[in-house]
Amino acid sequence: MNLKKIHHVAIIVSDYEKSKHFYVDLLGFRVIRETYRKERNDYKLDLELEGCELELFSGNNNPKRPSYPEAYGLRHLAFYVEDINETVKELNALGIETEPIRLDEVTNKKMTFFFDPDGLPLELHE
Repeated sequence: MNLKKIHHVAIIVSDYEKSKHFYVDLLGFRVIRETYRKERNDYKLDLELEGCELELFSGNNNPKRPSYPEAYGLRHLAFYVEDINETVKELNALGIETEPIRLDEVTNKKMTFFFDPDGLPLELHE
């Protein structure tokens, strides 16, 4: 087996425009391509951040993501940051609420969570 890296992560969103604004305008992802898929009557948005790709799919009548108690599947998406305090200030200034900063029990590094428009947990990890 010769796996090199994770190529992309895919997320189904309930409100395409709201999620596009969140990931592109607020978090700073770069748009690679935006495709309307007529046969599915939805959009697929390919985004990039520092060499990692994120795919957003607009959903049509998809069920809501289970949250608590946590369900099987993707638990959260984590972003490495050099200065978590500064990043939290920037997110808060954009109107994005964050949980209190705490120490990761395993790595002893600072971390916190915030949520995308559909409630997907997003982590900041220093």
